[in-house]
Amino acid sequence: MQDRDLASAPMTSPLVPAFAWTVPVAHPVTDATIADARRRGLSARLIRVLSRRGMVDPVSLAARFDAPDTALHDPWLLPDADRAVARIRRAIEQRERVLVLGDFDADGLTGLAVLVLALRHLGLDTEPYVPDRSDEGHGLSMGAIETAAAEGRTLILTADTGSTSHAEIAAASTRGIEVIVTDHHQLHGGLPDAVAVVNPQRADSRYPDRRLSGSGVAFKVAQLLLADRPGGPELALTFADLAAIGSIADVVPMDGENRAIARLGLTRLASGTRPGLAALLTSAGVAPERVSPETVSFALAPRINALGRVGHALDAARLLLADDTAEIERLVTVIEAANLERRALMNAALEEARAALGPDDGAPVLVVAGPWAPGVVGLVAGRLADRMGRPAVVFSTLVDPWRGSARSAAGFDLAAAFSANAELFERFGGHAAAAGCHLRAERIDAFRVAMTRAVTEARPEGPARPTLALDLAVSAGSVDHVLLAELRPLDGAGDEPPLLGITGLTVTRVRAATGGHTQLTLRRGMDVLDGICFGRTDLVDMVHEGDAVDVAGRLRSRRFQGLETLQIEVEDVAPAGHLRAIWRERDAAPVTISTPVAVA
Repeated sequence: MQDRDLASAPMTSPLVPAFAWTVPVAHPVTDATIADARRRGLSARLIRVLSRRGMVDPVSLAARFDAPDTALHDPWLLPDADRAVARIRRAIEQRERVLVLGDFDADGLTGLAVLVLALRHLGLDTEPYVPDRSDEGHGLSMGAIETAAAEGRTLILTADTGSTSHAEIAAASTRGIEVIVTDHHQLHGGLPDAVAVVNPQRADSRYPDRRLSGSGVAFKVAQLLLADRPGGPELALTFADLAAIGSIADVVPMDGENRAIARLGLTRLASGTRPGLAALLTSAGVAPERVSPETVSFALAPRINALGRVGHALDAARLLLADDTAEIERLVTVIEAANLERRALMNAALEEARAALGPDDGAPVLVVAGPWAPGVVGLVAGRLADRMGRPAVVFSTLVDPWRGSARSAAGFDLAAAFSANAELFERFGGHAAAAGCHLRAERIDAFRVAMTRAVTEARPEGPARPTLALDLAVSAGSVDHVLLAELRPLDGAGDEPPLLGITGLTVTRVRAATGGHTQLTLRRGMDVLDGICFGRTDLVDMVHEGDAVDVAGRLRSRRFQGLETLQIEVEDVAPAGHLRAIWRERDAAPVTISTPVAVA
């Protein structure tokens, strides 16, 4: 880290918030709901957060705070559930050998692990297979089919992929290999000719919740397969840790059954009973009792993803399945090295992509291509979409055809846009928030025109500034361990931690940290709060010692040398008075931001 001499530094940029801070309208809260929430031990401030998120009805409260297994649906409602179970039973009777193919991201790898463990418990000779991102790409690959044939495996199960692998499934059939697809991606071109296509996105699906992740579907399939085995239902629930990681990493909506899976899984993760995951948490510096959706998102998932981006993801799958201590230690070392390389490649690619885009011309969609590793273009697209508030598509030109990865913003449906322009691609797939494609270089201009048209039609008012929806406004004096404890019940439910608007802070120090982050020391009265702003190098030139500021951020707890301290994970900084102004605009009346009660 480098300290900057702020007292002598010239102000090179005015302090302007990077985001438009918004205040969602609070939903009405009845006396009965308040009584129900109080019975569950929820504070008035947490009730305000829930009301602004529309989560104060009895069903929502039950989904978040009652026993999670009560929210799991009957897996027999999944499409082709009966066909999948019948085929697995035949494989057991005939002592067949099975291959499980998973996609190379955290969702696909955890889904793969769930299916491998369930099938091995049933006595089937089962091996994992993960395609190489660069050589094989997404979906069931010919390499997997050749491997299955060479090893005498007559059944392939997919995890988090396969719904669009029509040609590959047909090719497998010619080799005497049948395929069961388990997936959650949207389908196009009809159903593939598989034994079963277990996908809640099917048009004929009767499943109550279509929003499962790929690992979530695998978890439900494990419930199906183990339902009639002694101890099977209980064993299936132990796979929730894997499904929770995949669900959180794939950013599926954390409501309904996804929430139940996440809550079950986080509890399981905290127990440290899966050796490979326990070792990976330790390597990431995360104590089991402090596992949360955030530690999954920022510590576990990137590590599980790393090998799929800069190496071969099969080693990550092996870690999830391993129980040998020496093997686990070796695999964790490999994964940590890959994660460091992934960070370096992503940071370099992000800077180059920003430079290639040039000054912001207000284009409704960001499309950029460059010589970047196929494994990091999705990360770059995500950073661009988050920071610029519009969909982003980033292509790697290192492979032919180009490999593209897209991330959405402002609710734009990428899957629908890609499907509407299917003729442009060699191959494509995904869902509303994230999608991928193979594109010939000569079609990039047509692709940019098509995406611009699609986004413009969906958002005729043009690109908006990226927004931050504040859950609660508090004075700096209210930021304490009591507030942290009151808001903590959301941590285990898979919700985004509450975003606070904090007023009454003065900057006393700014530091540029390695990795493109900014550290802030913020005075409030007689003491200070530490702040960290990830991915924001611009603040070093915008924020200065002595500035009175408002901050939008999330309250965290950090341990160092046995001491627990509060830290604000800063999303944005604004001049003092900004928070009061936007809250007044929302309520159309003067407001008072006071201690200890936040503005409702």
